[in-house]
Amino acid sequence: MACRIAVVDDEPAARKRLGEAFTRDGYEVESFPDAESFLERSWQAPFDAALTDLRLPGMNGMDALRQLKAKGLTTEVILVTGYGGLDMAIEAIKLGAFHYVTKPAKLADVRNLVKGACEKVAMLRENRMLRQALREEAGLESMIGASASMRQVFDLTRKIAPIGCNVLILGASGTGKALVAKAMHQLSPRREKAFVSFNCGGFTEELISSELFGYEKGAFTGATTARVGLLESAGGGTVFLDEIGEMPLSMQVKLLHVIQERRILRVGGTRPIRLDIRVIAATNRDLKQEVTKGLFREDLFYRLNVVGINLPRLAERREDIPLLIRHFMDKYSLLFHKDVRRVSPQALQTLMDYDFPGNVRELENIVERAVALCEGEELSVADLPQDLRQMEFDSVEGERLASLEDMERRHIAKVLTRTGRNKGLAAQILAIPRTTLWRKIKQYKLE
Repeated sequence: MACRIAVVDDEPAARKRLGEAFTRDGYEVESFPDAESFLERSWQAPFDAALTDLRLPGMNGMDALRQLKAKGLTTEVILVTGYGGLDMAIEAIKLGAFHYVTKPAKLADVRNLVKGACEKVAMLRENRMLRQALREEAGLESMIGASASMRQVFDLTRKIAPIGCNVLILGASGTGKALVAKAMHQLSPRREKAFVSFNCGGFTEELISSELFGYEKGAFTGATTARVGLLESAGGGTVFLDEIGEMPLSMQVKLLHVIQERRILRVGGTRPIRLDIRVIAATNRDLKQEVTKGLFREDLFYRLNVVGINLPRLAERREDIPLLIRHFMDKYSLLFHKDVRRVSPQALQTLMDYDFPGNVRELENIVERAVALCEGEELSVADLPQDLRQMEFDSVEGERLASLEDMERRHIAKVLTRTGRNKGLAAQILAIPRTTLWRKIKQYKLE
């Protein structure tokens, strides 16, 4: 990309001479007779560098520099004058000028200054691009997958991350709900602020209230000092409420009020505190069913579910398993100071055939263990857990033999996947009553 330069001088001959010289050097050049027309053009399309005379009709070059910096423009300004002294040069540099030149200046010297200014601009531009790439990588680096279902998740995450609306992430345990929430925060304008995570499961209403809302001194026995809650501490950032389906109904009412009013009261407090937060919630429960059962508030569900993201089970995107294995193998090889470079075909096939009830989290745990035990460059079946090794039976004409129970479990899982987990249709295909299917799902942990 060619460097865009502005030449600002009230002398037509000087503008023409400099403009022609810089054009020959390969720059995009625009010339202006005064600071006002230069600034007007800058607001439309900022320049990379500007060579401007200090004394101009109307506004002078120093005032133009002040306005550029006040607007936050990164244009590198070189001031040229025949009347300046040391004090004026110091003032120009303090204001952010790239350089200060006194007349008469040699064209070669001016060319070198412009070249330096453009190199600085190019470096700053490259740094911004690298920082942006790092921010995006930090947001998506842990989200591994090339399957169609995961590409949809990536696309939706990128699309809604900058918007700031509430998001509800649905998926079984171990599918990566927290990673999606962190990625969404990292890709949003709130990335420089806090990302606060809270697990709503297994806590009493009193503990949730004090953790989320904070409390004032003397609010209860033991409250010897005031404490800022998680919601307040996330000011300007993102709050991730994991396992929102576990939150007690009485606490759901309070959370609904916070989301609607964007303000809280600390426990024992009387002064409302304004909040500027984005709420991302996640659950492994079917919240629509929970609403029907009266276990989750319908109004809170719709407040949270402005945009919903559904994460597939690992068994529903088996084509991603080799990518994930490679990622975790590299991660733990580095952590454990190993040189594990590949996985044997037998071990890979064993993992590909496994249904992973614990999803990606379980796969990571398996690979971590395997890398820790591996004594060479290749992961083998011997490095896998005992229950997986038992899936490797003697071969007959290249086809592995499995128990009847194992075959039934895999077949039911396959039918559920193909029918989109429509249990009525799956029961018809399997030719069994729905009650039997429910019992099998529970038996084989296929929930």
